[in-house]
Amino acid sequence: GGKMKGQQEKRQAEINQQMIDCTRAGQTVVRLKGGDPFVFGRGGDEALVLAEAGIDFEIVPGITSAIAVPAYAGIPLTMRDYASSFAVVTGHSAALDSTSPIGWEKIAVGIDTIVILMGIGHLDEITRRLIENGRSPQTPTTLVRYGTTPEQETIEGTLADITQKAEEANFQSPAVIIVGGVNHLRKHLKWFEQRPLFGRKILVTRARSQSASFVSKLLSKGAMVLASPMIEIVPIDRNLAFDQSIDGLSDYGWVVFTSTNSVKLFYCKLREKGKDSRSFGHVKICAVGK
Repeated sequence: GGKMKGQQEKRQAEINQQMIDCTRAGQTVVRLKGGDPFVFGRGGDEALVLAEAGIDFEIVPGITSAIAVPAYAGIPLTMRDYASSFAVVTGHSAALDSTSPIGWEKIAVGIDTIVILMGIGHLDEITRRLIENGRSPQTPTTLVRYGTTPEQETIEGTLADITQKAEEANFQSPAVIIVGGVNHLRKHLKWFEQRPLFGRKILVTRARSQSASFVSKLLSKGAMVLASPMIEIVPIDRNLAFDQSIDGLSDYGWVVFTSTNSVKLFYCKLREKGKDSRSFGHVKICAVGK
């Protein structure tokens, strides 16, 4: 199940109860989450509810966006001579009020690289807090939206100007904020965005059964692919003329295949009849394409 913005608490309670009810009904429940369930994923909350209900569970770790997204943007969170520490912080509104346990004064000057999740909507307040608590306004800051996908967008700046740049670009969630000197390395390490088809949208209309390999190659080059087959190749059932032509195959002088699909369907029918390539005999074969 997912959550609607503004209904997190109510929806979370419903999810917890649904997991308990389904498990007690004898079902095996898989709770899928994006990233790592124990890094701002409410996985701990849900596991605790299950433990209190006496229900056994297993945690499968994932890769949090706090690490994956900077990596796809070419930003190492730690690196010799640049950063020996990093922190992952929530940028949710609750983290910014006066009762928040987050020590912004310690994070601002005590951590080399700061990764902030769910913070784009409060970017101005976050940058202000960091600067007020001692972080240099000129600290390199990068915003990465839709990280790890072909739609990835990146804005580079400093704590002093990143909010203005984000507003000018109408930069919206979901995005990750990375603060620290490691952002300087991006110009050398932005491997993902340098793929030849990065940012290109490509429509593939070929039959789904034949497009997988081509789509995979496009994705490996960084393209955003929309597979929308315009045709579907299916065999014709009870085609008497086709059956008769196969039965009398050796009587022909030539067999001409006009497409890859025709070859595949022909051989499927041949095998159905308990035959193989020997049925061609001395017939000559011509094929268009390869």
